[in-house]
Amino acid sequence: MPHSAPSLVVDSLRKDFGPVAALDGRMVRVLNGVSLTAHAGAVTTLLGSNGAGKSTTLACAQGLLKPDGGTVRLLGQDPATAGSPLRSRVGVMLQDGGLPPSAKPLQLLRHVAGMYAHPAPVGELAARLGLDELAHTTIRRLSGGQRQRVALAAALVGNPEVVFLDEPSAGLDPQSRQTVFDLIGELRSRGLCIVLTTHLMEDAQRLSDYVYIIDAGTNVAEGTVSELTARATSDAESRTLAFTARPGLAAEPAGAGGGRRPATPLRLAEGTALVEDSPGQYRVTSLGSPADLAAVAAWWAANGVFPTSIAMEPRSLEDVFLEIAEGGRRG
Repeated sequence: MPHSAPSLVVDSLRKDFGPVAALDGRMVRVLNGVSLTAHAGAVTTLLGSNGAGKSTTLACAQGLLKPDGGTVRLLGQDPATAGSPLRSRVGVMLQDGGLPPSAKPLQLLRHVAGMYAHPAPVGELAARLGLDELAHTTIRRLSGGQRQRVALAAALVGNPEVVFLDEPSAGLDPQSRQTVFDLIGELRSRGLCIVLTTHLMEDAQRLSDYVYIIDAGTNVAEGTVSELTARATSDAESRTLAFTARPGLAAEPAGAGGGRRPATPLRLAEGTALVEDSPGQYRVTSLGSPADLAAVAAWWAANGVFPTSIAMEPRSLEDVFLEIAEGGRRG
């Protein structure tokens, strides 16, 4: 991690919600000691299941909610009490957008840019995110992915030093997703502190410099992607086998006919699964021992499958996240 002073420090954060959140009238503790640090020139990602406390953590970090315990320092200040000078240095992209439905994208961006002393060029930002073609369409008529791009542009148009991105690639087509990835990479290179949440583990693995995983309102793991994926599981280290073969092997056996013997289901230990990502492209997840690998080879032989390519994949961030989530359910 960088050695410069962090742009964001969250320390032992606690947040309670009142009777509205609990039908029996009790206070509900949503955050119970969350801590994280985010630096300039880095992408810091917060991961967690629905209800884990991600959005509440970010709302406190942005100053939208006041915590009931712990401290937040955003660019050296308490965002809950700081005024407009701090807010002008921070960009926020909310998952639901928060965009006025009757506005048009470029009209909105020019309005937002006018609130800042040194905004980014609206035309360049709009062109980069493909918003020129939407100039005459109201936001209520845009698709979810198009609204995401407008919300991202609104978060960046003020030339912030810190930007919070909530699900920045949700609903985007592959081309727009790549555009957003490239832009985030450029913002990181320019020295912005980028704090994001996402449910897309592939995106988190690709974008993140440092990851915090929270569960039930508290930290359960943190580290770089390589550090997290190198962790051993609680039992044996699991692996993923990728292979290419004829399509349809992951489906349940069909009736006889069609000129080709159907495959019998691959049955291994609980939690191990055969997944066909695209026709003929397979993954066998959570292989826990050489015996599992031998069982896959025996299944190939029994069903006349001769793979054209085979590779053992390293553990992914999704593997780590699922292991932690499963451990939390068992606990």
